[in-house]
Amino acid sequence: MTDHAEFMRQAIALAYQGMEGGHGGPFGAVIVRDGAVIGTGHNRVLSAMDPTAHAEVTAIRDASARVRHFDLSGSTIYVNGMPCPMCMSAIFWARIGAVYYGCGPADAEAIGFDDQEFYRQLAMPEGERTTPATQMSECYDEAKACYAAWLTRDGRTNY
Repeated sequence: MTDHAEFMRQAIALAYQGMEGGHGGPFGAVIVRDGAVIGTGHNRVLSAMDPTAHAEVTAIRDASARVRHFDLSGSTIYVNGMPCPMCMSAIFWARIGAVYYGCGPADAEAIGFDDQEFYRQLAMPEGERTTPATQMSECYDEAKACYAAWLTRDGRTNY
């Protein structure tokens, strides 16, 4: 039986480590498969000057490098705060099977991290968002040809 609390405590310790090192916000993550830690990370937004360097993303990058595969099926991620929409998407892409978190969105909002606006924006039609997304029909055929080339590529790896 896995010790969920112990893995969560490791994520919390990583959050402190990153925060105290000036790397970024108070967020840490641990990825576990078959009872063993395969990846760890903490927020590195400030030190990396990378808005995508959230704890979950850095842990996914670490785990993928360690296991030498992008598919982390069968693993679980422990995060001290509920993953934001970007991180949840990364978790889905990595095929991580379960998420355990400590603090909820209201707790993050209370310290200045409000993901609710992102959820609101994603729920809006593409053209009505603060950052609108517009499909360029004049380039559709060229873009579609690139997709078609992928389908006929020898040795392609689907993911």
